[in-house]
Amino acid sequence: MRIRRMTATFGKLQEQVLELQDGLNILQAPNETGKSTWCAFLLSMFYGINTKERDRGGVLADKNRYAPWSGVPMSGRLDCVAGGENLTLFRTTRRQTAPMGELQALYTGTADPVPGLTAANCGEELLGVSREVYARSAFIRQGGVAVSQDPGLERRIAALITSGEEDTSYSEAVELLKKQLNRRRHNKTGQLPALEAELQETEALLASQAELVRQRENLIARSAELEAKEAALDGELTALDRWDVHCRHQALRQVEDAAAQAEEKAAALRRRLEEEQIPENDVTGRLRGAIVNLNTVRKSAEKAQEEYQAAKDALDRAEDKLSASPFAGRTAEEAHRAAADPLPDFKPPRRAALLTALLGLCAAGGVGYGVYIYMKDLYAALGAAAGVLVLALIAALLIGKRAVGKARTAALTGRYGTAVPSEISALAETYAGLLSDRDAAQAEAAAKSAASQGLWQSVDVNADGILEEVRRFAPAAYDIPSADAALRASALLRKELADADKTAREARIRADLQAQQAPALPEDLPAPAQPVRDRRAVTEELDQVRADLTALRSNLDRIAGRLHATGDPLTLRADAERLTDEIASLEGDRAAIELALSTLAHANTQLQGRFSPALGRRAAEIFGRLTGGAYDGVLLDKSLRVSAEPTGAGVPRDVGYLSAGAADQLYLAVRLAICDLVLPAEDPVPIVLDDALASFDDGRCAAALDYLREAAQRRQILLFTCHSREAYHFKDDPRVSIQVLTAPEEKV
Repeated sequence: MRIRRMTATFGKLQEQVLELQDGLNILQAPNETGKSTWCAFLLSMFYGINTKERDRGGVLADKNRYAPWSGVPMSGRLDCVAGGENLTLFRTTRRQTAPMGELQALYTGTADPVPGLTAANCGEELLGVSREVYARSAFIRQGGVAVSQDPGLERRIAALITSGEEDTSYSEAVELLKKQLNRRRHNKTGQLPALEAELQETEALLASQAELVRQRENLIARSAELEAKEAALDGELTALDRWDVHCRHQALRQVEDAAAQAEEKAAALRRRLEEEQIPENDVTGRLRGAIVNLNTVRKSAEKAQEEYQAAKDALDRAEDKLSASPFAGRTAEEAHRAAADPLPDFKPPRRAALLTALLGLCAAGGVGYGVYIYMKDLYAALGAAAGVLVLALIAALLIGKRAVGKARTAALTGRYGTAVPSEISALAETYAGLLSDRDAAQAEAAAKSAASQGLWQSVDVNADGILEEVRRFAPAAYDIPSADAALRASALLRKELADADKTAREARIRADLQAQQAPALPEDLPAPAQPVRDRRAVTEELDQVRADLTALRSNLDRIAGRLHATGDPLTLRADAERLTDEIASLEGDRAAIELALSTLAHANTQLQGRFSPALGRRAAEIFGRLTGGAYDGVLLDKSLRVSAEPTGAGVPRDVGYLSAGAADQLYLAVRLAICDLVLPAEDPVPIVLDDALASFDDGRCAAALDYLREAAQRRQILLFTCHSREAYHFKDDPRVSIQVLTAPEEKV
């Protein structure tokens, strides 16, 4: 069996291709470039993906761990040579839950399918062993070099050293026998403890039957005593019932008398109301409501009267302000005209001007006369006199004008209090506003007066109407308060009658109800004697007796049920004998199974004695080669736990005492020995090593590489490594194929 080519869409590999040669293939790549992914892909191409595996403890299952990073479904192709035929395997994913679940096996270069090769049996048919055997022998990973036992590997080993059949496994046979042994007895479980417990229970049932019968007889006797006491207490309760009936009839007569008295009181009140012509409640309520409304209207009238008085006072104040104005008695238009011409009848004084003119004439005459005397010239004297006269006239005009102004100012001030025209106009405007305020006050006063008079008129009319109706049944009502008192008294009488009617109805209902509930008594039945004890004491005692009876009968029923549940004593004895026989039979089976286990263990020891030495010798040869002769012996027990014998020491060392590198070398030797002894020899299957030499020192790594080159003459070996020393070791050896892989994202 040889692998030629792999094409993978698997994990980080996206349609990556890996070409392989016969013999030893050194595949060098740094960490995280896909070496372990190629190994997992190879195993998946042969055996598929375990879809039942789940993520555990932070470790992803293969179906999740190797899901393609690109998001496309898993797929792959593997070209190989098996049984002398060139084959091409295709695995695809049809369902997301079954990655790599579809297999197509063809003869290379054709469309002809390989008969009998399916997704389930592909690995076993091509490699000749199951997935477990291949993974524990030829599929060697770093950190997973140690050999572990497996039923498949065990069957394969047994087939090699016995008859050649792979249907039997010592561990599986031992497991089946132990299950059978545990089925019969395993600590406190199994068939024997169950039968022994059942037998013990049956004997306990037989032993308890006599005790149950004795208890039943005692309970029956006690039940008869309690039943007699119950009958006596029932008779005492009957006497109490007769006394209660007698007392109820007496109470009924008292209730009927009370009902009759209440009815008579209600009738007397009704007659009084009719005689006094007391109105009904609706009339009384209406009149009392009218009084309430009347009082409300009276309050409104009083308020309206107050508002009228306030309006009248406001009108008086407005009239006073008008009277104080210099325009009093005029309209607004007249006031504005008067302000425009405030002194239409003003006559200026003329006496000062005339006096000035006379003085001027006298002065002119005196001046003319003086000039005439002095100059003796008439014309000069007339001229001087004329000049003086002109000056006198001018002075008279000026003095007259000033006197007129003063007189006008004095007249305006005397009439209006100011001589300034703008202020006189302002007084006119103010007067017009006072006229408007006076008119508004007159209107307000008139409206308030009308409202007040209307309300007082309504009060008088309504009061007369109320008094007229009230005096029909209360002639002494002379005003509204006395009418209200009369209405209150009427309402109280009506309420008293309603209460009396209610009391009478309730008393009659109680009397009728008690009459219905009271049992009829024969007229000639004498009054019963008063009981010695009250009903409560008798009832409590009777309840206790009945409770005791109920508990006793329940115990009887329980005992009867238990007796019925235990069954017939004859049947129980027969069951006990049967159980004893079955226990004896199972004890015999248990002894036979223990003998078989002992015999099987002896036979397995013999088989291990036949296989372990051969495996140990082959592993010792390889281990000696790997360690440069430091060890010459390897020992294995039946669980494949190994120990090594140093050369010349003679004392084996358990693998736990070796260094990590030496332990990996020992496990690698055992793995390679198992491949030589267990895997098919006619068409050797490839061995896959994933960084399996990482912990080897340079010397032992070189020894291991030399051994692998020799082993590669018989089978194909794929050695994935992150170091360059392997490639350097075989750099001049044409028999070894060396490839340096790159990360998928770096490929062009």
